[in-house]
Amino acid sequence: MPRQQLSLKARALKYLSTREHSRLELARKLSRYAEEGDDVEALLDFLEKNNWLSQERFAESLVHRRAGRYGNARVLAELQQHGVNGEAFDELKSELKESETARAREVWRRKFGTVPQDAEERSKQMRFLLQRGFSQSAVRAALKGGHDDDDL
Repeated sequence: MPRQQLSLKARALKYLSTREHSRLELARKLSRYAEEGDDVEALLDFLEKNNWLSQERFAESLVHRRAGRYGNARVLAELQQHGVNGEAFDELKSELKESETARAREVWRRKFGTVPQDAEERSKQMRFLLQRGFSQSAVRAALKGGHDDDDL
């Protein structure tokens, strides 16, 4: 017996039950299954109205998943790709900026753990952190291997 095809609303709820999605991402996923007469934007409005779809929750979820491994540049670029902007974006940006050096140190400690002994090792460690999206100042602080004054 053939499986019954899910309605657009059921498909949207299935996606949202696994993790938070941005409006842009969910619209892209649902548009593949939209048939003539289906209004994806109206469905997304309905989901937002019932608080099943939330840009704020999505942004917090993405930051929580990515911040432990990536720097500000990479996390903020991903947020922008998903259409997160405005006041929520500015708040997240300032929160990330406060913790970037500590996050860079933790990523560096997990990957390397020892202060580089020569220029080649130092450049390797710097490239690694820069490719993860950390700022130059956070990378320099992480490579010193020290701790913040308030951590002591």
